[in-house]
Amino acid sequence: MDPKKKPGLFGDFSPVSTQQWEEKIIEDLKGADYEKKLVWKTPEGLKLKPYYRSEHLKDLGHVGAAPAEAPFVRGKKINHNEWIIREDFQEEDLKKANEMALKSIEKGTQAIGFNVSNVASLANLKTLLKGIDSAKTQIHFLHGKKYPVLFDWLKDVIEYKASKGSLDFDPLGYFLLYEGFYGDREENFSQAKTLINTAKANLPFYFVINVNGVHYNHAGAGVTQELAFSLAQANEYLAALTDMEVPVDDITPRMQFTLSIGSNYFLEIAKLRAIKILWSKIVEQYKPSHEESLQINLHTVTSQWNKSIYDPYVNMLRTTTEAMAAAIGGVDSLTVNPFDSNFRNPDGFSHRIARNQQIILKEEAYFNKVVDPAAGSYYIENLTDAIVQEAWKLFLEVEQKGGFEKAVKEGFIKSSIEEVCQKRDMDIAMRKQVFVGTNLYPDASERVLERIKPTAKLSDLGGLRSYRGTQAFEALRLAVENHEKKGFATPKVFHFTYGNPAMRKARATFSSNFFGVGGYHIIDNIGFKTLDEGVEAALESGADFVVFCSSDEEYAEMIPAAAHIKKESPKTQVVVAGYPKDLVDQLREAGVDHFIHLRTNVLETLTRFNEILDIA
Repeated sequence: MDPKKKPGLFGDFSPVSTQQWEEKIIEDLKGADYEKKLVWKTPEGLKLKPYYRSEHLKDLGHVGAAPAEAPFVRGKKINHNEWIIREDFQEEDLKKANEMALKSIEKGTQAIGFNVSNVASLANLKTLLKGIDSAKTQIHFLHGKKYPVLFDWLKDVIEYKASKGSLDFDPLGYFLLYEGFYGDREENFSQAKTLINTAKANLPFYFVINVNGVHYNHAGAGVTQELAFSLAQANEYLAALTDMEVPVDDITPRMQFTLSIGSNYFLEIAKLRAIKILWSKIVEQYKPSHEESLQINLHTVTSQWNKSIYDPYVNMLRTTTEAMAAAIGGVDSLTVNPFDSNFRNPDGFSHRIARNQQIILKEEAYFNKVVDPAAGSYYIENLTDAIVQEAWKLFLEVEQKGGFEKAVKEGFIKSSIEEVCQKRDMDIAMRKQVFVGTNLYPDASERVLERIKPTAKLSDLGGLRSYRGTQAFEALRLAVENHEKKGFATPKVFHFTYGNPAMRKARATFSSNFFGVGGYHIIDNIGFKTLDEGVEAALESGADFVVFCSSDEEYAEMIPAAAHIKKESPKTQVVVAGYPKDLVDQLREAGVDHFIHLRTNVLETLTRFNEILDIA
């Protein structure tokens, strides 16, 4: 028996070396550029190979770490992967918020996040927390105005020593968004020191500083930026508080990171593993006395950046993917935002779906039973390392600029994120990044204007601004809905299908997707037997756009039809689906106004079409 062959199922197959793989790939590429064709470049600059093998794990230092062992890439737990199911309520009416929380706890929620912007007294706090057993349910406070005062009131409301939860106290996050502190810097850091000391003495299981990495994700940052800037923000807290003689061992156990989880599944899993390594590396520089101080406390929230108002039930699929990534990445707690939270106040149904997504992952899919299921994956381990390397470089760049605050003041963080956003926005406009139901595969008949309700108040943000990737396309389509609401007709698109059945169908489908994104009414046709029949039907339809759908070769036959339509109806926009380069000049001379194809900037083109139709 050949000693190189393995026994069992693969015994009859000789091993294949990496060199052999590469030679075969190069052969199949037939001269095409390897890097352009096969190396995936993410918007933040990561370059990912088309495949990974066991040999690619050899130089990764973190691979040998065990669960509950520094740098904690495999998490804090030895024999399970439990996380806390958390539900956040933005309801400002304290009594109503309390009722919603009690129902949620009854249905399986383990932690509640409350909007405490209206909590102005101890009596208010008692109303909010009435009937909640703080020894069993974690309580997290969001949007507070005076956290030190609220924290002091807690002693009269909850089980002081046994309770768990957090304060969303993040003066540096406030500074990032508003380019100034809430009060002043010295006061805010003095409050941080007081909160840490109070928590150490009375509420040992409370996190009193929250590093809001969600701000970066919701502004469109890439994963390396989200990690690097979050870590720079956290490091600023460590540096300032240790200078105020607060031991690092008192700070990190009372500091929590809140990150967003997007739907780029493997990238998000690797991101969560990477930040554990990086945080451990940073805290190590402060020489903690206990290894546990190197652990990160990680809460995650499903991203709002990738959620849409059109075809909103697709958001449920996105949040399911995100919740799975969070669980596999090993988070401590998770909030799944309701699928409709970006365009209205979520109702009981949407809250129930969000809650049950996590419960299913635990009770039916057993995601909580296996410690670090991603460990050993050639791809995820290498992706983790790639994110670690790139995020660390960016973190050091921020430190070289004088730290987080100076990087914010100089506009470095904002401009860096905006640079990535420009690439991401272009990918969305060109449909390289797909949002199902919004920039591809739309339901052209869907109308959302009546169901949208404002969910956020206008603010005086002066720094980093949040937005959603789908917003530009949604604005385009909402303009059409407003046009209809004013009494005008919906723009009509007529498919002039002719010739080769396969090609005319394919191009009509492409056109439906293209114009459907704008909410235009599509008049589809099986196919016309003659050009005269098609021209007559197109003119009778009164359509704003007549789209020729055929093969490149047969477009030559349709040149007279274009001229006829343009002569009889000069305002009608004649469009060709495709780009028959040898016929473009002739078609333009005949009256064709536009060509739509895979390389067309959909957003830019539909914006121009709206302008032609006086839709603003």
